[in-house]
Amino acid sequence: MKISMYAALAIVLLLVLAPVTDSLAGEVDVVAVKTSSGENGIWSFSVTARHDDEGWGHYADRWEVLGPGGEVIGTRVLLHPHVGEQPFTRSLEGVKVSEGVSEVVVRAHDLVHGYGGEEMEVKLMRE
Repeated sequence: MKISMYAALAIVLLLVLAPVTDSLAGEVDVVAVKTSSGENGIWSFSVTARHDDEGWGHYADRWEVLGPGGEVIGTRVLLHPHVGEQPFTRSLEGVKVSEGVSEVVVRAHDLVHGYGGEEMEVKLMRE
């Protein structure tokens, strides 16, 4: 089977540029957080994140709730890209927040850049 010079060039360009396009989406930003407290220091978090997901090779794959000293106290794993759904909101229930903790940080992660986008400091209002 013969292929034209143009077809061969197109294939080479696709192979060379494919990894580059995966990195163009940038880092994932946390843009909103809603919280609610339950009994015994158990909290629910509803987090809205924005990321230019490009498919399975580059998407926001989780967000985390950090307690004092940066300790991860809750993680919501995102199992698939949200290419056509930006920004998107996902929730996590059952996060144990120690008594006396009045503020947490929510950060997000993507497969290419890791952490580094906008984080959000959240003041906890106990009900």
